[in-house]
Amino acid sequence: MSADATPADRRDGRQDWPDSLISARTALERGLPGWPKPGEQAPGPPVPAPLGRGGAQRIPRPFNARPGGPPPWVDVPAERRRPDVEEVAAALLGLDPPVPSLRELGPRGVRPSAVLAPLYDEDGEANVILTRRTWALRTHQGEVSFPGGRVDPGESPEDAARREAREEIDLDPMAVKIIGELDHLSTVSSASYIVPYVGVLPERPETRPNPDEVDAVLHVRLSELADPAIFREEIWTFPDGFERSIFFFELVGDTVWGMTAALLRQLLGLVTGTLGRGDLAHP
Repeated sequence: MSADATPADRRDGRQDWPDSLISARTALERGLPGWPKPGEQAPGPPVPAPLGRGGAQRIPRPFNARPGGPPPWVDVPAERRRPDVEEVAAALLGLDPPVPSLRELGPRGVRPSAVLAPLYDEDGEANVILTRRTWALRTHQGEVSFPGGRVDPGESPEDAARREAREEIDLDPMAVKIIGELDHLSTVSSASYIVPYVGVLPERPETRPNPDEVDAVLHVRLSELADPAIFREEIWTFPDGFERSIFFFELVGDTVWGMTAALLRQLLGLVTGTLGRGDLAHP
């Protein structure tokens, strides 16, 4: 979304998908100006990750990457950055309908995907379940993501999110109570859009990663993600001059970035009252 686009622009279709927008991974693979050439090492972050944090994820970062701003919740007191599931549900209750992605407003026939952000309480704090994809996959190897995938013909996005969570980590779909929906977003590389659901579980679940898709299941406290020290925004300029904010969360052993980080940022912003609908900062 351009800097002057509003949530209303998306809802009535006035904001178009940029035809020339490409993914950072495509720019890297093509060796486009501003990106490393084949065999050349990609640059590190413009601001180093905190000591002991970050992972082996391959970030297709351009040489022009520059630091962005702090997290929206940087000035929120620490005690308000430790929500439980009930507080998350209260923050999502009564929100306006989710803002559609740019691709949803374009030609019909675009096939949606759906993801699930499963939450549960442990020691009085909300935790979110993420997955690390295997390194043997064709795309997005090793990346941290929510359980999810393509919506099958005749299937609702919510049912798809539940099904994919079962297929990927053996999460019982009947144990998940959907409490809200984040803004929808587009994927640059796959010509799709994603419907993100937030669901709650009665307790920490037993999970089993599908070895064909998932390398590990990650359980992360929202309070850890809300620590301003592990959040980073970078501004990347693409070959057509289009600038995008790229978000990162530096965990111990993993770097969460891209689409997943954008959704986590909005979820934390909604919970802390520092972001609202239309503040996803992703096409």
